[in-house]
Parts: sequence; C-alpha cells; structure tokens
Amino acid sequence: MYPSIIKILEDLGIETDYEPTISREEILEKINKYDGVIVRSKIKLDKEFLTKATKLKYIARAGAGKDNIDLETAESMGIAILNAPEGNRDAVAEHVIGLLLNLLNKISSSDKEIRNGIWKREDNRGVELGSQTVGIIGFGNTGREVAKRLTSFGCKVLAYDIRGIKYSELGVTISSLETIFQDADIVSLHIPLDDHNRNLVNKEFFSKFSKPIWLINTARGEIVNTADLLDKIKSGKVLGAGLDVLENEKLNSLSPTQKKDFDELTSLPNILLTPHVAGWTFDSYRKISEVLGRKIALFYKINWKQD
Repeated sequence: MYPSIIKILEDLGIETDYEPTISREEILEKINKYDGVIVRSKIKLDKEFLTKATKLKYIARAGAGKDNIDLETAESMGIAILNAPEGNRDAVAEHVIGLLLNLLNKISSSDKEIRNGIWKREDNRGVELGSQTVGIIGFGNTGREVAKRLTSFGCKVLAYDIRGIKYSELGVTISSLETIFQDADIVSLHIPLDDHNRNLVNKEFFSKFSKPIWLINTARGEIVNTADLLDKIKSGKVLGAGLDVLENEKLNSLSPTQKKDFDELTSLPNILLTPHVAGWTFDSYRKISEVLGRKIALFYKINWKQD
C-alpha cells in the first residue's frame, strides 16, 4: 500500500499493523484481533479466513475487483466491503487506449520486423481509431473513463451494463448487447469476475458478432476462454486482441493445455500482452490508498462510532 494510507488511518485514531509480507498461516492465527483489513488481490478472503475473523467489520480492497473475497459469507456476517475503482480507473482507461492504438497501427509487430531487418510499409498500414465503433461491456467507473477517451478520438461508443445505465455520458449511446453484436468493431471488457461472467467470452459469444472484431480485456482473464479466442483469431472472426489479464497468470504453473495456448498466443503478431498492469501505475498506487482512506473514514463516521 502507498504509505499515505497509514497516516490517514492513524489520523482517524485507528491503530494499524502494516504487514505486506505476512503469510496466510500467520494471518489466520491473528485475524480475530482486527476490526478491519486492507488487502490487494494476493490473499484469498474465503470462508475459512472470514470465519476466523470474528471481530471483522470491514474489508477494504485496494483496487476494483472483489473476486478474491467470499462476498456471500462476508454479507452473512455483516462485513462491509469497500473497494477503490475510482483509484485506478484513469490508469486502466489510458492502458486501453494504448493497447488499441498499438493494435490498430501494428506498432509492436512492425517494430519487431524492423529490428529483424524487415521493412514492409503496405503490410503495416493502420486503421484510425476514430473510424471504429466500440462496444464497452460494463459501464462502471472504468468503462465510463474509457468511453470519455474514445469519444475524444471520434469513436462511436456503445455502452452496455447488466445493471442498467441511468444516463448517457456525452457522446455515448446506451446500448443492448444485441446492438453491440451487430455494430461493434471493437469490444472492451470492464466487468467483474463472478459466476455470471466467468467464461462469458467464448465461441458462442464471438459467433454473435456480425463482423470481425478487436477484443480488449483489462478486466479478469477468466472472463475470456483462451482456447476459443485462439480459434476465432485463426478463423478471422477476431482480428486481434489486447490482453492485460490471462486465465492463469502464474506462468510457472500452467497446465499442459494452458501452456500450449499461451505459446500460441505469444507467437501471434496481432496479440498484445501486458502483465496485469493496466490499473497499476505510479499514480494509481497513490490514488487507491487515498480513495480507500476516505471510504474507511466515512465508514468509521457513519457506523463504527455507534458501536
């Protein structure tokens, strides 16, 4: 965590233990002493963890995703969940634009060619981002920031969210999935990983598009079926993909099938891969702590002092 979070908490009168290298076993031994816990994505707050956390009033997740938390058990125990999508939404949005500009203009692939003595102008002709219709699936904090940047390029932006969208951002069209399937040239995913969305982007999903698309995934790797993505890239249904996340990001523990798919992904010039860093800039590191600090302060003000 960015150091400012400690001062924010101490200014609230909250005693804080900062232990970023603590093991799970050590946590389980003493989690029953704590009223609150701040975590990133490394530690699983599963049923075993939560049932030992008998005093826990809140979990503060440093980031947007909550898929490392057993939300059902936490809710049954009356534990509040605080997260900080506001802290890294700008970082993710900028990363999405970077992936798109790179893919559409073949920047990385042509750079590799030139380094190998290959000079091909015609084969590396690009596509202007502003000419594209972009479907954004998931229109929360990050989806809206991505949309703002895309409209500045002149893109037509179609926004869909399963929770519904109450109002349209400037230049964004509130859309159905069916309209995105019909009109989109690019699809960018900004949805959480849950039982509904796991493996959502598969052969059936891709087959619904009326034209070939570009795919951007800066959400969670398990939303996209890698084998099906590869199949659709081979068939031309997917023109290329920018992936900041993978189904299994522990590259030293890939199964034989996952290793085969990974090797194939890395061999393709129209695939861009980054190591789950879209939301992890020097700026977002600070912003996440500041956002969480404010939310913990508000939680303390509304709830905790009443105990």
